Amino acid sequence: QRLIERGERFAQQADVSRAVIAGHMRLFIRDGMVILVHGFSNVVNGALKNAAESGVRFKVIATEGQPEKDGNLICQELGAAGIPVELVLDTAVGFVISQEVDMVITGAAGVCESGGIINKIGTYQLSVLAKEAKKPFYVAAESYKFCRLYPLSPTDLPDAEKEPEPHSEAGVKVRKPPSDFTPPSNITLLHTDIGVLTPSAVSDELIKLYY
Repeated sequence: QRLIERGERFAQQADVSRAVIAGHMRLFIRDGMVILVHGFSNVVNGALKNAAESGVRFKVIATEGQPEKDGNLICQELGAAGIPVELVLDTAVGFVISQEVDMVITGAAGVCESGGIINKIGTYQLSVLAKEAKKPFYVAAESYKFCRLYPLSPTDLPDAEKEPEPHSEAGVKVRKPPSDFTPPSNITLLHTDIGVLTPSAVSDELIKLYY
C-alpha cells in the first residue's frame, strides 16, 4: 500500500513539475517558429501542447530517433493535438537546422552537476550543430532528474547508459549506444520546475536539494 501511495505522489509531483515547465517554456515559443525536437519526452510534448492550446502557432520537426524511431510517436501525439509536425531523418538534422529551425528542444534522462545532460543518443551531435548554426539549444527537465554526476566526455556515462557490446547483423558488427552526454557549453538554458536555469546554476540547485 505504501509503495502505491508513493507512486501516486510521485506521479502527482511529475504532473505539477511538467505544468510549471510548460509555463516557463510558453514565454519562449512564438508565432511562426520552427522547433526541432529529439527523443520522446513527456515534458517537451506537454510544453508544446500547452503553447498550442494558448493560441501560439508554430511547427515542429521531430528527428526520426533511431534505433527506436520514437520520432513517429512524437508526430502522432503532437499531430493529434493539432500541431503541424514533420519527421526528419537523423542524418538530415544539420540541413534543417541551417535552413529553417529557430530553436532546438530536448528532454533529459539526467541533468548532471556541471549543467550538462545525459539523454538519448544523438543529443550531443544535435547540440553541436545547433551551436554551430547559432540556434538556441534548450533542455526541459524536472528537478528530480538532477544528479550528482560529473561526466567529462560524451561517452563518460553511468553503467546503465553505457554502450552495450556490438551485435552481429548479417555478418556486420552493429553498434547501438543508447545515450550520450551533452556538455553545458552547448546548452543555452534549462527549463525546470525550479526555474529557468543557466547550466552553471545547476550545481547551486543541487546543493539546495541535497544539503
